[in-house]
Amino acid sequence: MKALRSHAIGGPESLTLDELESPIPGPGQVRIKVKACSINYPDVLIIKDMYQFKPARPFAPGGELAGVVDAVGEGVTQWKAGDRVIAMMGNGGLATEVLADAARLFPLPDGVSFETGASLLMTYGTNMHGLLDRGHLKAGDTLLVLGAAGGVGLSAVELGKAYGAKVIAAVSTEEKAAVAREHGADDVVIYPRAPFDKNQSKALAEAFKAACGPEGANVIYDIVGGDYSEPALRSIAWEGRFCVVGFPAGIARLPLNLTLLKSCDVCGVFWGAFTARDPAANAKHIAKLFDLLKEGKINPRVSATFPLERGGEAISLLESRAAIGKVVVTMD
Repeated sequence: MKALRSHAIGGPESLTLDELESPIPGPGQVRIKVKACSINYPDVLIIKDMYQFKPARPFAPGGELAGVVDAVGEGVTQWKAGDRVIAMMGNGGLATEVLADAARLFPLPDGVSFETGASLLMTYGTNMHGLLDRGHLKAGDTLLVLGAAGGVGLSAVELGKAYGAKVIAAVSTEEKAAVAREHGADDVVIYPRAPFDKNQSKALAEAFKAACGPEGANVIYDIVGGDYSEPALRSIAWEGRFCVVGFPAGIARLPLNLTLLKSCDVCGVFWGAFTARDPAANAKHIAKLFDLLKEGKINPRVSATFPLERGGEAISLLESRAAIGKVVVTMD
């Protein structure tokens, strides 16, 4: 088997394609022939030791994959060789074969491609938890999504519309604005590149307010952080919910007097911890995702694919914040 692995702290260029022995599944495990592995922002961070989890080296990044079961370990009865599956892992997915906990797999529905399957769980799963459990989104709400053209952002736009919200997409380019509209955004704000001075921050806040309307945004979904967060918070509605999802632009410093003035909540969205703490609730969310996919209400946009030996380029594309939708590494 082959794996694209990190042997030392570094960027995507530091990864090496290694030849390894096929792993043997232990009790409760299955071995998966990986067909596709999507790239997510944790993959950018984990190889630099900047993520919450720091696996022992050498390791392969890649936490979300789709493939076919080809061997099962002792005690595994729910899966058999030939089953098409989706797997969530902390890392290891950028490989032609992986071992996975049988209890953490989901069936890949017939007719759904491996590339699509590998693009579902982390983005849409994060947003089901973030929008519903943390943001308490409901029909008629106004939802402002920062970074709305990336994998997490586009799926948040789609889910916002599926649950009856008015969705404002905030993006950095006209190209990304067009994509957000294609996926259902009702309006778009195009923001400049940070850092912002005081006047630029104020101007962005006014742009957000104008798009969200006089009542403001009931839910702000912040996937970007940095200098973008405070202007967004200034557009929040009375008793709104500001969801902290990620910070590729840096960790924001929010003036907490705004939370008092708007009687609003600031809440974190940590889907990985949620799945471990409440797997039953997560399973219900994933089942609903498959229903929405079947109904055509969500459709992951895979904008770029790379072979395994070029997986570092896939991570670089995400790191540059130039990616639109999902970026996927394929093994065949």
